[in-house]
Amino acid sequence: MAISTIGQNGLNAPLSLTSPTFTTPNSGTPSAINLSNATALAKAALPAGSVLQVVSATKTDVFSVSSSDFVDVTGLSVSITPTSASSKILIMVHLHCDSTVGGYTNPWRMMRNSTPICIGDANSGNRQATGGGTSVYTTGPLQGVHQAAQYLDSPATTSATTYKIQLATYTNSGGTSYINRGADDGTAITYSRYASAITVMEIAG
Repeated sequence: MAISTIGQNGLNAPLSLTSPTFTTPNSGTPSAINLSNATALAKAALPAGSVLQVVSATKTDVFSVSSSDFVDVTGLSVSITPTSASSKILIMVHLHCDSTVGGYTNPWRMMRNSTPICIGDANSGNRQATGGGTSVYTTGPLQGVHQAAQYLDSPATTSATTYKIQLATYTNSGGTSYINRGADDGTAITYSRYASAITVMEIAG
């Protein structure tokens, strides 16, 4: 197809227009995108509140203590190395505990290395603990209670840090405190075994 244009000097030579050419896309599967040279987003570039790393430990066996002093619960300990001193560490704990001293708590507490955290205020001779619980008086087997706690810690370090759980017995009456079983125990279906866990998350500050 051709058309003519009229300019100041009259009719110009015809202007030729060529038809557009359309091509058919190649058939088959597109080539994969190569991301071998892609750079991961640095943790330091993530906004405040981002989860930078998670470490967890689960305990399924039984632990017992007959001491009025706090002792480490084996298997409920994790180590985390913060990427920044401004990071917070969110600790989440759930455990099942009981005491043979009916009606009295079996105190437990969170620890950062050798420092107790998330504990109650000092008050005379009271035990400073994160939590504690035991079976109530019943006519059936004493099976304990579920305990859960969360705490946002500020370790202000980039060194490896250990978070763990410690357990003790009731101070004056002795007895035994348990993790993952009740004060009464047996092989019948009326008894149970439990699982406990500790999870820590580094949160960007």
